[in-house]
Amino acid sequence: MSFKLPKLSYLYKDFEPYIDQKTMKIHYLKHHAGYTNNLNQVINGTDMENLSIKEILRRANIENSIIRNNSGGFYNHNLFWEILIPHSKSIPPSKYLNEVFKKKFKTFDLFKEKFTTVAMNCFGSGWAWLCVKEKELTICSTENQDNPLMLGIGYEEGIPILGLDLWEHAYYLQYQNRRIDYIYSFWNIINWKKVEENYNCSIVE
Repeated sequence: MSFKLPKLSYLYKDFEPYIDQKTMKIHYLKHHAGYTNNLNQVINGTDMENLSIKEILRRANIENSIIRNNSGGFYNHNLFWEILIPHSKSIPPSKYLNEVFKKKFKTFDLFKEKFTTVAMNCFGSGWAWLCVKEKELTICSTENQDNPLMLGIGYEEGIPILGLDLWEHAYYLQYQNRRIDYIYSFWNIINWKKVEENYNCSIVE
């Protein structure tokens, strides 16, 4: 199996002013493409080359740090691009999804507040996640390109349905050290329909 860089359903400029065009282009063509190419190279000829990306991640006490970093980088960015949508096309969470948030966090705004806090408290490079664990929502963060699908490495495990890239390459050209402004901007470009779809898939896995 050879992993491929996914085709984006939007243009790099479509996220301005929340994420600038230059950042989107570099993020996709340099960083995500790099993880994809490196992953294909490092698993070539190994017992992992015919596994799905989730199967690779779930073997994640992967002793080979190159496989661990690049498999995470490939999967994490795939999810990130999927849950973004230009602000002009964004719609609020459906009544159904709002009820899911209320069941766990009491209100959608309290969910946003908790997620923002977790993202801000992620020290250095990493990701903030909304996951499903035993059919319930949970929020966590991971370092580097790790994610909650990786088993046995000390993070809260779950199925990611939304992820926010907190590496500096995702925001530094525009926001410099103002990570909080980047996080606030993120709320304007989330594809809640896709998040709901991810949630529904996760509760039947």
